[in-house]
Amino acid sequence: MDPRIFGLDPQTLFDTCITLIAMLILFILLSYLLFNPARKLIEKRKKLIADQLEEAAQAKESALSMKEEYDNRLAKVDEESEEMLSEARKRAKARESEIISEADEEAHRIISRAEKEAALEKDKMRDEIKQEIVQVASQIAGKFVENSIDQKTQDDLVDKTLKEMGDATWQS
Repeated sequence: MDPRIFGLDPQTLFDTCITLIAMLILFILLSYLLFNPARKLIEKRKKLIADQLEEAAQAKESALSMKEEYDNRLAKVDEESEEMLSEARKRAKARESEIISEADEEAHRIISRAEKEAALEKDKMRDEIKQEIVQVASQIAGKFVENSIDQKTQDDLVDKTLKEMGDATWQS
């Protein structure tokens, strides 16, 4: 027996070299058959993930810009609605003033018409009172004069009395 634990004879060295060459060939072969496709698959996956992240970032950016645009439009809508309300208030106040002025004018017309009617009624009443006074005076004078005065003297007397009483007596 050989005192060496591990014997390196030419056959063992040859077998070892063949095994190493076979392993190298297997490694290269497996590298092309398994490792390269796996690397390509991993690269494709990395690229897909990077593209999805980029798309997500673009979508987020787009959503933020849309949100900002929406907020701007919402602010404009608020401003427009406030402006419309303000304009409506102005128109309502103008219409209110117009209605009030029309009502005042109508009230003045009604009052003026009522005053004219009252004046006409007053004049009418004066005329009626004059007529009644004249009739009563004529009757009284007629009874008094029947006995002592003729018709011409009686008419002169009535006219003279009416002139003496004047318009101041009829208007009071």
